[in-house]
Amino acid sequence: MNNEREDIYTRVTNQIVTAIEAGAPKFRMPWHITDAECFCPINAVSKRPYRGINVLILWAEADAKGYETGNWATFKQWKQLGASVRKGERATTVVLWKPFEAAAKGTGDEEASENSRRERGLLALGFSVFNAAQVDGYQRPTRAELPEGGRILAAEQVLFGKGAEIQHGGAAAFYDINNDRIHLPRFDSFRDAEAYYATLSHEMCHWSGASLRLDRNLAGRFGSSAYAAEELIAELGSAFLCARLGLSTEPRPDHAGYIADWLKLLKNDKRAIFTAASKAQQSADWLLGESQAETTTAAEVQAA
Repeated sequence: MNNEREDIYTRVTNQIVTAIEAGAPKFRMPWHITDAECFCPINAVSKRPYRGINVLILWAEADAKGYETGNWATFKQWKQLGASVRKGERATTVVLWKPFEAAAKGTGDEEASENSRRERGLLALGFSVFNAAQVDGYQRPTRAELPEGGRILAAEQVLFGKGAEIQHGGAAAFYDINNDRIHLPRFDSFRDAEAYYATLSHEMCHWSGASLRLDRNLAGRFGSSAYAAEELIAELGSAFLCARLGLSTEPRPDHAGYIADWLKLLKNDKRAIFTAASKAQQSADWLLGESQAETTTAAEVQAA
């Protein structure tokens, strides 16, 4: 199918599927980020971070194109900054959610795609952004970065501050839903502190979805694929959380068995990745102690 005729759900899903398939041989997914400049994709004008599905879209695109910065903006916004998109550069489509009635009156932005769908009272609109690597005349601002000790301290405060029961020992990391307990290997079993906290963040995302907390029941939405969907949500939630904390996330060979299930899920359900990204963002927000109202920008409302 011609990309111009595909709806936005299909276009985004195909992009993520392609990225997953490309990284599968080395268990490297599009959300495994190690470059601090790309941790949190942000809008170059508003300085607001992109969220949910848009983070995943921009990570996948940056990885595929080798972009070394997480600064993005529309054609008009780059012009506003005194920069210009180079001739021949191709845009990346991200998603803007608007209440249906407001969207029906027009977005005021000719870059908004006609490919849209009504979804629970929201309209999904595609709009085009370009990376800073695609423009001339833009001076990237200096990024202030916490030293490793500060980042680890912040991770400890977030991940240990929620009161989860964590038991150390053994070789496997997992969340025991029956006893509401996280199991992790001993700290010294990990390569370094970042690897420990990245693994803990994955299990904390599972923990956050329990009935006592976010009550994330996926059976009705995903049926027999609920387990695969939950693992995908934990993976994405961990990636979003680590990005906010400035921690690298790296491939976990022990998750190799999930890749085929994720690909099957996404190929059979073009909206699955949207739901997974939304639930993952909700989990990351909750663990960070932020409400969705506090972290959602006016330009981006996530659909459940």
